[in-house]
Parts: sequence; structure tokens; C-alpha cells
Amino acid sequence: MDYFVWQADPVLLDLGALQLRWYGLLFVGSFFLGMMIMKWIFKREDKDPSIVDDGMVYLLVGAVVGARLMHCFAYEPAFYLAHPLEIFKVWKGGLASHGGLIGVLIAAWLFAKKHQLSYLWLLSRVAIPGALVAAFIRLGNFFNSEIVGIPTDKPWAMIFSRIDMLPRHPVQLYESLAYFTLFLLFLLLYLRLKPSLVTRLFPGLFFLLVFTIRFFLEYVKTKQADYTWSIPLSTGQVLSIPFILLGIGWIIWALRAQKS
Repeated sequence: MDYFVWQADPVLLDLGALQLRWYGLLFVGSFFLGMMIMKWIFKREDKDPSIVDDGMVYLLVGAVVGARLMHCFAYEPAFYLAHPLEIFKVWKGGLASHGGLIGVLIAAWLFAKKHQLSYLWLLSRVAIPGALVAAFIRLGNFFNSEIVGIPTDKPWAMIFSRIDMLPRHPVQLYESLAYFTLFLLFLLLYLRLKPSLVTRLFPGLFFLLVFTIRFFLEYVKTKQADYTWSIPLSTGQVLSIPFILLGIGWIIWALRAQKS
């Protein structure tokens, strides 16, 4: 069987000392797109959209710092503890979505406090573009030929020639498509549900759906951590479980609070 061979150059524009990579373009570009969505939301709900630019800086820094630290200490702790200066070399790659979310949660709290916004209101609205950002980041991983799937003989398998010549699950595309679908779902629910229910429900719904998707797709991903657990779960699955449980508890609370 012939399989599609993916051999795209991760560098979009090479200017010698300066390189523009697909991953960086998609990562930063998704935040700008998210900023436009948040400005629309702010205007729609009679809040000052001029502060959204400031919010993007907070969330972008929080996402990068949180994702980098989580990758270093959850996926490759031995290496980075032995070479601590490597932690700062973000351009070499290595960002973990679980840490990125934690960084965003902290950054959003600081931003909400600075501008006297409801933290819960802000989190619920950030969930909408947040799913879109996650989708674009996985596309960036696809262009980098990283976080590849395990070998398979499925007809839609792809060969990542920068890795090897084995047909593999294009798991980055699976995950990206799932997050694009979540974005559309959140947007539809946002337009149809009462604002008070959106505020209570969306953070928990985001945690549950995003990390349930992540949990199950880990079964078709190659190993990322430089160590193994004594349990039949990957590092990504173990890190996803607390968010899934938090999401379930949050949704139960939101629905009960809406009825009272």
C-alpha cells in the first residue's frame, strides 16, 4: 500500500541568523486570532475591548513559560536538572500543553485582578479561542514532524520522512481536528446558552473535553517522556487525569448552581 509521505520543511523562511518556522507562525498567529475573538466577545458583552491586547501578552507569556517548565520537569527532568541553562532555550523545542494551560490560568488571574474583571467570567470566555489555539499548535507540531503517532497499517497513515519511513498515525491532525470541533461547539453554545450558565459551565467543559481527547489519543502517540511509569499510562495521560476530574466536578457544580 502506498502512503502519503510528509516531508515539509519546518522552516517557512530562512534568513540566515533568523528563521521563521511554521510552528512559531501558527503558535503566535493563533493567539492573535484568539485576541480578535476576545475583542468581539468583550464588545458583545459591553466590556472594554482595548484591554484585550494587554491580556494577550499576559496569556502568551503564561502559556510559553508554563508549557516550557512542564516539558522540562515532567517529560525530561533528568536532562534539564543536569543542564539547567537548557531550560531557557525555548527555540530548540519542548512545550507541554498541560503546563501551558496552568500558565494561562495563572496569567488570566493576574490579568483579571489588574483590570478588575471576574476571573470566572474571563476563564469561561477564554475557553472559546483556547480550543482554537490548541488546534493551531497541533498543526505546528505536524509541520515540525513531532509528537508523531505509533506505526500503523491504516489506509490514512502517513510517513514522516524526517523521522523514519514507517507509516504512522497522523495523531497531530487527529488532535487538531478534535480541537477545531470543540471550538465550533463552544462558539455555538456561547451563542445559545444564558451568559450566567456559560460563565459557570465553560471552564469545566473545557477541562473535561480537551483532556479526555488528549487522554485517549495518547494511545496512538509515540512515547514522549524520557522515563516510564510502573503503571500502563503515559506521562500525558497521568497529567490529564487531574484536569478530567476537575472538569467533571466543575460541571456538576455549574449545573447544580444553575438550578438553585
